[in-house]
Amino acid sequence: MTRRTLLKGMAATGAVGLALAGAGLGAAAWYRNAGPNRYYEGPVRHNFDGTRFFLPGAPEPRGMGDLLRWQMSGGREAWPDRFESPHRDRPPRRVDGSDLRITYVGHASFLLQVGGRNVLLDPVWSDRASPLAFAGPQRVNDPGIRFEDLPPIDLVLVTHNHYDHLDLATLEALRSGHRPRFVTPLGNDAIIHRHSPQAAVESLDWGQALELGSGFRLHLEPAVHWSARSWHDRCHALWGAFVLDTPAGPLYLVGDTGFGDGATFREVKRRHPGIRVALLPIGAYEPRWFMEGQHVNPDEAVRALLASGAEMALAHHWGTFQLTDEGILNPPEELALARVRHEVPESRFPVLRPGQVWMP
Repeated sequence: MTRRTLLKGMAATGAVGLALAGAGLGAAAWYRNAGPNRYYEGPVRHNFDGTRFFLPGAPEPRGMGDLLRWQMSGGREAWPDRFESPHRDRPPRRVDGSDLRITYVGHASFLLQVGGRNVLLDPVWSDRASPLAFAGPQRVNDPGIRFEDLPPIDLVLVTHNHYDHLDLATLEALRSGHRPRFVTPLGNDAIIHRHSPQAAVESLDWGQALELGSGFRLHLEPAVHWSARSWHDRCHALWGAFVLDTPAGPLYLVGDTGFGDGATFREVKRRHPGIRVALLPIGAYEPRWFMEGQHVNPDEAVRALLASGAEMALAHHWGTFQLTDEGILNPPEELALARVRHEVPESRFPVLRPGQVWMP
C-alpha cells in the first residue's frame, strides 16, 4: 500500500491521519497520551472528562490497529470519477411564513428556507473533504447550488469538526460574503475563530438551546459519533445533532451518527415531539465492524426515523465523497429494501440528488 493510498483511506474516517498519533496503540492508550484539550476549557461533567468529550455508554472510536486492518482488507468498491446530478437549484431570496423549502446541496450540506430565514447545515463547497489539497476524498459531483447563487445566509449550523462537515474555506467565504450567525457544538467555535477571527460564532452543549426570535429556537442534542481535526485532538471538540424549531415545525438536523441502542433518537422524540422533517445520513457505513459506532447504515436510518417520531426524513451523506467501502449506489438501494422491511413508504424517506428540492 502506498503512502498516498493510506492517506486517502484515513481521510475516509473524516480527517486525515487521525490514528497516526497512536501508532501501535489502541484507542484507550491514544486517549491517555492525547495531551491537554486544544479548543475548550471547562469543568468535568457528564460528557466531558476535563480533556475529552464523550457520550456515556457509547464505544470509543477505533484505534490505529483497526484502521490499518480496514485499509488493508481490500474490500472497497470502485466509484466512478464523476457522478453528476441532473439537478441544479437557484433558490429564491426568501421563503416566508410556515412554507418550507429544503435543497440538498450534496453530502451532508443542506439549505433550509423557512419563516424568512435562510439556514445552511454543514456547508462544504470545497473539492476535497481533507486538510490536504492533493489527497483525501474528492467530490464526484458539484454542489447542487453554485456558491454565487446562494440567497442571503442568516444562520450556519456545523454539527462537528470532521473535514466533510466543517470546511473552513467555505465558512470563511460565507463569513465574508454573507455575515451569518454560526452555531456549533463546544470547542468547534475555537477552530472556526482561528481561521476566521471575525466570524460571529456561538457554541452549545448537549441539552442547551438558543433563542433566535420570530418562532425560531435551536437545540443541540447528542449523537453517537466523535471528533478530530488532526493527530492530537481526538474528541477535543463536541459533536451533536440540532433540532431547529421553526414556523413550519421542528426540524431534526443530523450530520453523522451511529445508531447505538437507539436512545438518542428516542430521547429526541421525548424532548421534541412532532418532528416535521429529519435529515438522516444513509452512507459511509461499510465495513460494518469498523463503522457501526459512528455511522448508521440504511436500515438503522429507517429505525432512527421511526424512533425519533419524525413525520418524514430526507436522506443524505451518500454519493458525493467516497469515505468508506460501499458502492456509490448501495445506500439508496439498501434504503429501498429497508423501507419495505419496516413498512415505510418512499414518500416518507426519499433520496435526493444534489440540487434537488423538497417542499411539502
